[in-house]
This record gives sequence, structure tokens and C-alpha cells, in this order.
Amino acid sequence: MSDTPIPKPTESELEILQVLWQQGPSTVRFVNDELNRKREVGYTTTLKLLQLMLDKGLVLRDDDARTHVYRAAVRQEETQSLLLDRFVEQAFGGSAMKLVMQALGGGRTSQAELEQIRNLLNELGDTDNPNADKQ
Repeated sequence: MSDTPIPKPTESELEILQVLWQQGPSTVRFVNDELNRKREVGYTTTLKLLQLMLDKGLVLRDDDARTHVYRAAVRQEETQSLLLDRFVEQAFGGSAMKLVMQALGGGRTSQAELEQIRNLLNELGDTDNPNADKQ
């Protein structure tokens, strides 16, 4: 990955990237079939989106075979981080605490998820405290 900023994918482009991240390099037909599991999307719409994504640098295309195969040109973690950073900045004024409070305050978090969050916070707290392992 170069130092070029990752372009922000649209919702439809993000759906396609999810397919490519999960399934690996894929044909237009395969991507379209996967998208149609959730909602009806025309083949030509999927093809056009992939062509636009190629122009934006979000995907790469293998032209060697008769059927073109597309693969993600951006890593999932980087893209998620970019989108989350922008979302936190725009929706919560840059406050991660406000985001977490909103997410946890809705009552949709299971006990198992809360326990995982507690463990993560404890781990993060330990990395901030160099004397934590000496206690």
C-alpha cells in the first residue's frame, strides 16, 4: 500500500469490498450473486461500480483471463479505521467516549460483549501503566 490516501468508498462500494475481503478475488458475476443475497442488484450496476472502484483505486483487476477478476486494493482494517475516524469526527465531534456511550447506552450490548469490552479496557489500561505487571 502506498502513502496515497485511501479514497472513501460509498455504501455500495463498501458492500462490494466486504465481498472481496471475505471471499477473495472474484468475478463480477460472483460479486453480483453475493450482493443479491441481501438485496436485488443488477449485473450491469455491479460491473459499473467495479469499474468506478478500479478508477478510484479501491480494487485491482486481473485482465489475463477471459473473465475479469477483481480484488480489493485497500486493506479492510485501514478502510474501517478511515471510516470510523471520519464518522467519530463528523458525528461525535471527535469524541470516542461519546461514540462508546451512545453505542453502549442503547441496551443492545450483550453481557458477553460487555465482558469482552471490560477485558479490552483492562488490557489497554495495562499498556498505559508500565508498572502494571509489577503489582
